[in-house]
Amino acid sequence: MGLVRIGAVAAHFGRDLDRALAKLEGIVAAARAGGVDLLVLPDATLGGYLSDLRRPDPTALPPALTEDSFEVGRVIAMAGPMVICFGYAEEAGALLYNSALCVSGDGILGRHRKVHQPAGESLVYAAGDGFDAFETPVGRVGMLIDYDKTFPEAARSLALDGATVLACLSAWPASVTDRASRLPQDRQSRLFDLYDCARAAENQVVWVSSNQTGVMGGLRFLGQAKVVGPGGDILARTTSKGGLAVAEIDVETEVTRSRRVLHHLQELSPVAYGRRR
Repeated sequence: MGLVRIGAVAAHFGRDLDRALAKLEGIVAAARAGGVDLLVLPDATLGGYLSDLRRPDPTALPPALTEDSFEVGRVIAMAGPMVICFGYAEEAGALLYNSALCVSGDGILGRHRKVHQPAGESLVYAAGDGFDAFETPVGRVGMLIDYDKTFPEAARSLALDGATVLACLSAWPASVTDRASRLPQDRQSRLFDLYDCARAAENQVVWVSSNQTGVMGGLRFLGQAKVVGPGGDILARTTSKGGLAVAEIDVETEVTRSRRVLHHLQELSPVAYGRRR
């Protein structure tokens, strides 16, 4: 593959789908002008996230879409040769999932339904049941959605499935119980960065972390989008405000280099994990 330019987006997306599409036009155009090959947008790009994690309002949920919806088609059309990951509320019969799609102008390349659900999210969304990597023009990619990254097994399963780039799309808010006066000092701000770097280093992969910004109801989102190298080093990042973090990296070369002496996936000892003393 050679050098790949990867962009991680921090931006606010709300309920208005027309406004979201207009905003996406600008973001994608700027990324294309910057030579970005892989663009990772936040969770709930189309339709926004919940406004309350503990008691979600059933009358003010994100609009339910399907893979055949007009809005999904518009993102595919925008993508052209670029690979784009984005989040939306997926309608599947009577169920609603917090989902992500990876697309290019050729169509859908991969999909993921959020597995791990914080607080009251299960009152709104059904849970996904797995993690699968998939092939793209920029290499083998896996996707997670915000709280999924709290669980090491999620990222590890994608790395074991051959993914060398993991895209984690988030709508990650500041603490809802013990909020700091400034976002950089918030406990969730520290954890968000910690998980990003740890998951990249644990699995020796390139990690792309996007996030919502701004406010939705009682939730204040952290931003802090970033691209992390396979050694856990932050290659590019944004602040709590909107922005695009871009890094250029030869994914295969850097992943291979990081695994040259210590190869975490090959040196696993699964037989030891289930032992009881």
